[in-house]
Amino acid sequence: MAPTSTTTLPGGTWTLGDLTVTRFGYGAMQLAGPGVMGPPADRDGALAVLREAVALGITHVDTADAYGPRVTNELIREALHPYPATLHVATKVGATRDAQGGWPPARRPDDLRRTVDDNLEGLGVDVLDVVNLRLGDASGPVPGSLAEAFETLVDLQRQGLVRHLGVSNATADQVAEARGIGPVVCVQNMYNLAHRHDDDLVDDLAEAGIAYVPFFPLGGFTPLQSSVLSAVAARLGATPMAVALAWLLQRSPNILLIPGTSSVAHLRENVAGAGLELSAEDVAELDAIGR
Repeated sequence: MAPTSTTTLPGGTWTLGDLTVTRFGYGAMQLAGPGVMGPPADRDGALAVLREAVALGITHVDTADAYGPRVTNELIREALHPYPATLHVATKVGATRDAQGGWPPARRPDDLRRTVDDNLEGLGVDVLDVVNLRLGDASGPVPGSLAEAFETLVDLQRQGLVRHLGVSNATADQVAEARGIGPVVCVQNMYNLAHRHDDDLVDDLAEAGIAYVPFFPLGGFTPLQSSVLSAVAARLGATPMAVALAWLLQRSPNILLIPGTSSVAHLRENVAGAGLELSAEDVAELDAIGR
C-alpha cells in the first residue's frame, strides 16, 4: 500500500485496493453552480478544467451525484468519457439535495441502491471505482451505527456495481465499524492545518494502508490562524494555499488531496504549490496552528 513516485505530480501515488491513483487529485464539487446547485456559469470552462486535470496527470477525480444534483457527473462524462484506463472516479452516496439547497440524508437501502444507479448512469459506467458512504450532517460527523447502510453497499459491491468502498464525514468508531463489515480503502473527512481532530485517525489508517482524503483543506481558519499561515507563506515566497496543500502532502503518505477549482489557471497553481518543500522549522510552526 505504500506510495510510489511520479514525475508528473507532487506526492507520488497511492493504491486504493487494486487502483493506483495520484495523491494529488481533483474535487469536482466547485464545478456546479452557486451553493453546489444547478449548472456552472461557464460550462466550457468547467469542461476545460476537467480535461486539464487529466492532461496534468491527475488520475483521481472526486464527485457525487448530489453535486448539482447530477451536474458534476454529467460534466465529467462529457469531458472525459470514454475514460482513460488510468483515471479513477470516486463518488459519494448517502445524501441528496432539497429545494433549499440542503443535504438531507438518504441512507436507507433503497436510497443507496437508487443513488448508485444514478451515479452509474450519470458517469456512463458499468461499475463505480470507489463509493464513499457520506455520514453525519453539514456540521460534521454524528455518532451512530452505519451497519445497515454499509452492508447495503457491500451487497452492491458483491453484485459487481462497485469496486471499492470508503466512508465520509465519519467518526473513528464508524470507520472501525465499517472495517468490521467490509474492506475500506479510504476515509474522507474534514481536516486541515487548523482542524486536527483526526490526527490519530490519519496515523492509524496509514498503518493499515488506508487512504485519508481531507476535504475543505483550507476551510475554517480564524484571522489569527490565517496570519500564521500567511507569515510562513510570505517567508517562503509562496501562497497560503500552496503551503497548506504542501503541509497535507508531507503530513502523512496516505493523505490524498482533492482540491477543487473551476479555473484552469488555479488548478495549475494548486499542482505547482503542492510540490513546495517545507523544512522542519516550517512544519513545526504550521503544526502549532492546530494545537
